Amino acid sequence: MSEKIVQLNEEVIKCELKELVRGSVEETLNELLEKEAESLTQAARYERNEARQGYRSGHYDRNLSTTSGDVTLHMPRLKGVSFETAIIERYRRRESSVEEALIEMYLAGVSVRRVEDITEALWGTKVSPSTISELNKKAYVHIEDWRNRPLQGGKYPYVYVDGIYLRRNWGGEYENVSVLVAIAVNEDGYREVLGAAEGMKEDKTSWVSFFQWLRGRGLVGVKLIVGDKCMEMLEAVGEVFPEAKYQRCIVHFYRNVFSVVPKSKVKLVAKMLKAIHAQESKKASREKAKAVVEELRAMKLKEAAKKIEDSVEETLTYCDFPSEHWTRIRTNNVIERMNREIRRRTRVGCFPDGESALMLVCARLRHVAGTQWGNKKYMNMKHLEAMDDIAFLAG
Repeated sequence: MSEKIVQLNEEVIKCELKELVRGSVEETLNELLEKEAESLTQAARYERNEARQGYRSGHYDRNLSTTSGDVTLHMPRLKGVSFETAIIERYRRRESSVEEALIEMYLAGVSVRRVEDITEALWGTKVSPSTISELNKKAYVHIEDWRNRPLQGGKYPYVYVDGIYLRRNWGGEYENVSVLVAIAVNEDGYREVLGAAEGMKEDKTSWVSFFQWLRGRGLVGVKLIVGDKCMEMLEAVGEVFPEAKYQRCIVHFYRNVFSVVPKSKVKLVAKMLKAIHAQESKKASREKAKAVVEELRAMKLKEAAKKIEDSVEETLTYCDFPSEHWTRIRTNNVIERMNREIRRRTRVGCFPDGESALMLVCARLRHVAGTQWGNKKYMNMKHLEAMDDIAFLAG
């Protein structure tokens, strides 16, 4: 006699289990609603007693999206007493955990279209972009609090600044505006996003206002500001943080030199520029820069030689700090990587207003800083402390 082989359809079982869970959630919620109705009326269904406070008048159905699927709630209608349930807020159509998941997905960098697809796959209903926008307004309150938080990292010796341009709607017209971003390394060696603010056209007034805002929140002890060459920003630094030095990002400096170099010679010139910043001291870097300038003139690249001769000094400020920190403070890579994350996330065309653009940038900054940086130390600040001690004794 042949043995019977039992075959299980995994998909059918999963569907049955999912429906079982959904049905259980629906039944439990409806039972809770009934209990609340009994408590409010002080009487069970069809019960007559002197303590009764109200009467039932049927019910109406209401859909609710939960992590277990869509459920139908039978909301009691009461006469003589208002029915305010603690289980679900009035007008709510989704469980709070579902809303939190939508907000977290959006702020983590998932596109609106992808969020729609995910919600349809998980909960069987597609959430519209306008709904996601409304949900994110709740998150924006917390983001604004984070953006204006007091800076409690002590002193911030190294500060990286940059501006990222986005398109926004201004009075019915579309224009480019900049969002100013500042990231710092605190005295314990950890990276921290100091803040972001709308900078309009990245002029001196915007930079001064931005730096004063940071200083008012607790930005102190700044020794070096790293960024691209922007005269308005440099003037603002001298006005708000006169004791701080300026380091021009060598990557931006290289790009500026490459703009006047033929493509066929870019690789060669790049090696020459890297050799300048590979020296063991500022004196050696200056001598190497002079040699490179002469070599470029011999190659008939006079414009490139002129750019190096005029601007190489502002790219060597990092030499005044501990050599262990050089690779970290001579470029603006720490903020450039963050800007790439922002550009990837804000590649949505044009923002309807400045607040939505700024909030999304801040949300992305907070998310990356909180998840990718974690508790990883970026620099060992004991080297800087030792240099300060030597300078103090020498002084």
